[in-house]
Amino acid sequence: MEQNFLLYIIFSFILLITIKLLFFSRRFKKLPPCPPSFPIIGNLHLLKQPIHRYFHDLSQKYGPIFTLKFGSQFVAVVSSASIAEECFTKNDVIFANRLTSIKTKYLGFNNTNIITSSYGDHWRNLRRISSIEILSTHRLNSFSEIRKDENMRLIQKLSENSHKDFTKVELRPLFAELTFNIIMRMVCGKRFYGNESHDAKNFRDVMNEVQQFGLGSNLGDFIPLFRWFDFSGYHKKIKMVGEKMDALFQGLLDDNRNNRKENKNTMIDHLLSLQESQPDYYSDQIIKGLIMSLIFAGTETSATTLEWAMSNLLNHPEVVEKEKIELDNHIGQEHLIEEVEATKLKYLQNIISETLRLHPAAPMLLPHLSTKACTVGGYDVPQNTMLMVNAWAIHRDPNLWADPMSFKPERFEDGHQGDKHGFIPFGMGRRACPGSGLALRTLSLTLGSLIQCFEWKRIGKEGVDMTEGRGTLLPMAIPLEAQCKARPIINKLFS
Repeated sequence: MEQNFLLYIIFSFILLITIKLLFFSRRFKKLPPCPPSFPIIGNLHLLKQPIHRYFHDLSQKYGPIFTLKFGSQFVAVVSSASIAEECFTKNDVIFANRLTSIKTKYLGFNNTNIITSSYGDHWRNLRRISSIEILSTHRLNSFSEIRKDENMRLIQKLSENSHKDFTKVELRPLFAELTFNIIMRMVCGKRFYGNESHDAKNFRDVMNEVQQFGLGSNLGDFIPLFRWFDFSGYHKKIKMVGEKMDALFQGLLDDNRNNRKENKNTMIDHLLSLQESQPDYYSDQIIKGLIMSLIFAGTETSATTLEWAMSNLLNHPEVVEKEKIELDNHIGQEHLIEEVEATKLKYLQNIISETLRLHPAAPMLLPHLSTKACTVGGYDVPQNTMLMVNAWAIHRDPNLWADPMSFKPERFEDGHQGDKHGFIPFGMGRRACPGSGLALRTLSLTLGSLIQCFEWKRIGKEGVDMTEGRGTLLPMAIPLEAQCKARPIINKLFS
């Protein structure tokens, strides 16, 4: 009986999809090209990792905009700077929405955070709070001592065994510790790496559980059958992790609420002050969503970019030597580079830009969703289409960039950034990343300090393996190991 009922549901679902597709194809006269697809699953069986490279290969066959069917979800993939510009200028409001899912429900505080919330008054208020109250120049300046202190801790750790000769170091965990502690000290005034307390360990454990779900999607997001019947137990597991995360952030709020005198000048303290004057809007849930967005958008992405930057520098020692000259001429060896100095060093900024061009932390950016039908690149794009922009492919487009596969910071001299919108590591349009300023400050100070304070070389004669890892973010497949030796400034800093 149960088996017959399940077969009936499957048959009905296939019939509904068939009718929908027939109506869909008649309604829109000129849809972007699409590879052959199967009923129910669409093109899901074709997807391969890394997804940005696979989509780039498809664009070579189907053009700069093509479509896929993720189950019942229509998807448009853009690999052209000019078409991406069209999406986020002419059609910016139309594509300002996000695709919601069971993941964004349980890990995004029921889609109320700035990353996953729908476009509208609520999102605009969140964006205003982020831009003015959390990530403004004034607010970032107030946290500069935190970034300076964490950077100094990193330098001190690297210098412990490198005074007399080169010593081997693994950089990935050091960068993860740096970026996570910077964000957490800004948020709540506490270090969570290098702190072996029960609370710190519990926080790291829950964050690791959350990150296992990544930014990818699960079948239930696109095939209702898998949403109705939780065959793998995914729904139960993600709900449980979401409840753990909610309790974790609520604990941070309560701790700061009960210890306001000890936790002055933290983001939570500032948001709790706003809550006192506007309790209906600055609810605990809204504050938790803002904190969660900052942590997930500002930690792993920056750590990954630092690892790619150092890998490229190890493979291009001539770039390191050129940057040493800039540092020695403008900063010297008498004091450690300051954040405000680092952001003004042109060649250092070129190195960071070139790293972000070749290795954008989110190569497919975050997906958008169309609120109504529109025209893009001369094609009809239906309502409720998920838009995916391949920043990785745009950053390597030979029509925009000379010798696009090579690491050449000089290409950014005189402010050159390819085509007008050919450089989009932080996205584009009204839903572009509001934390780009914080990311660039962290990258500039850390990278400048590492070059100013140490000599660097590879472990062996072979170049660093630049193979990309798996995931929606863009990690290195093999964690970076290098050798470093202290430069004279270290003796002045830690004498």
